[in-house]
Amino acid sequence: MKKDELKDRAVALKYERGKAPAPKVTAKGRGLVAERILAIARENNIPVRQDKLLLDALYKLDINEEIPEELYRVIAEILAFVYRMNRKRGGR
Repeated sequence: MKKDELKDRAVALKYERGKAPAPKVTAKGRGLVAERILAIARENNIPVRQDKLLLDALYKLDINEEIPEELYRVIAEILAFVYRMNRKRGGR
């Protein structure tokens, strides 16, 4: 895969604490779809993480597929960061 091809991918996750056992992939795409995923995140003040290794792992999953156990720790760290950011902003 060429370096430029790595820049045009995005994956969105959803996790509802207490409602689901693990986060799920809710959207993924390349090119214009990736740009739209990122635009929606920005419009909704959703933090975006750029991590090639994580993107590679998540991109292999299907839409609505839960993340595998081997990704729990890194996703938990990201979610903890997001929750802290939301609290600082007075959000949910």
